[in-house]
Amino acid sequence: MSNSKKRSRLPKTRWQLQTAKARFSEVFRRARSEGPQLITRQEKEAVVILPAEEFERLSGRSNQPQSLVRFFAESPLAKVKINLKRKRDFGRAVKL
Repeated sequence: MSNSKKRSRLPKTRWQLQTAKARFSEVFRRARSEGPQLITRQEKEAVVILPAEEFERLSGRSNQPQSLVRFFAESPLAKVKINLKRKRDFGRAVKL
């Protein structure tokens, strides 16, 4: 990916932390309508607020199964045969 494409994906709106706190409703609304909002603290990039759908897309959460059973059923290893045979264990002698 070229630098110009990377830059175009960065949040265009920057908020200082104190301003973002005071105008949180606007930051929230802009994140939903305009895209990610960058929050700075002491002039350093600290946090990005983005719509939940974009977070799910970026984190892969939308691709995750809804249950553990479904996760294992959809696993590429679901049809692998596992040998569960073991030698019989008769225990050991214990002095009391």
